[in-house]
Amino acid sequence: MVTTQTRQAKRDDSAAPRQIALALQGGGMHGAFTWGVLDRLLEDPRIAIEGVSATSAGAMNAAVLAYGLMKGGEAGARQALHDFWHAVAESAERYNPFRWAPWLKGSHSFGLDHSPLYAFADMLLRVFSPYQFNPHNLNPLREVLESQVDFAALRNACPILLYLCATNVETGKIRIFTGEDVCADAVLASACVPTLFQAVTIAGEHYWDGGYMGNPAIYPLIYHCETRDVVIVHINPLVRKGVPVTAAEILNRINEISFNSSLMREMRAVAFVTDLIQQGKIAREEMKEMLIHSIRSDDAMCALSVSSKYNADWGFLCELRDNGRREADAWLDQHYADIGERSSIDIRKEFL
Repeated sequence: MVTTQTRQAKRDDSAAPRQIALALQGGGMHGAFTWGVLDRLLEDPRIAIEGVSATSAGAMNAAVLAYGLMKGGEAGARQALHDFWHAVAESAERYNPFRWAPWLKGSHSFGLDHSPLYAFADMLLRVFSPYQFNPHNLNPLREVLESQVDFAALRNACPILLYLCATNVETGKIRIFTGEDVCADAVLASACVPTLFQAVTIAGEHYWDGGYMGNPAIYPLIYHCETRDVVIVHINPLVRKGVPVTAAEILNRINEISFNSSLMREMRAVAFVTDLIQQGKIAREEMKEMLIHSIRSDDAMCALSVSSKYNADWGFLCELRDNGRREADAWLDQHYADIGERSSIDIRKEFL
């Protein structure tokens, strides 16, 4: 099917692609939404990805994206992302102790993801620690990740700037893994939900999910990328209407606010510097005026339960992917011309 965007892309084929940097949030299996966003961006020849800063599920997407680009360009990256998420779904089905009880799975239609299985799992994770229910520290994600990405090859020839965020358990500081530090352990550290996995130990330091301190971190893209354009792919809703009243709803909103807090702080700093530059208080040659863009679907994400972040059903993942593609398609249609020119969101309205 030839879309308006496809025709426009063909018309602009002779022009140099516009470079962007990507900031990919984490959010468990909801990261399949980001897969869809990446899939749509990769098929547009007008876009070139210079760097990616990513956390948790975003870090997995970023590592697979980089490896796919290295192996086969944009088409290779799209295939690599598809293969990775399909492997995640297959692994979840293989290790699912309730796979012979399909009635526990509930409905996986987008927005109707509630299931006794995922709600029960969510409850158990709030009672027992991974050191109790998983004393041998088994992690099926490691098997999937290492089967899909050759990290030694990626370290030698990574085609993009890659920054993976994790949280140091003991110091509470953010750790950015990049260059020679990028490995399977770094990705797993970035995605180490402490209620689900034991802390990941790297060189004697212990790490949890990067979302606590950078979801994702924007500053590596500011410091190291030439492009001024940062596209944030949101997983955690910024806005959720109404006051949560059940225990699950309250915990879910606490999680969303916590995992958005570091991003909001960085956006305040970006807005502050932007104001100083635009008011002439700082010379443009001295500071970098960032252009911020956003791809998200708050309404769709708000319709999902927190327990659905554990839902790796292939049909559910594909629906998230398709929603991500639609949102990216709409963003390209409305804001491609903004790249290199202006922010496509009002930073003060969204984050301050």
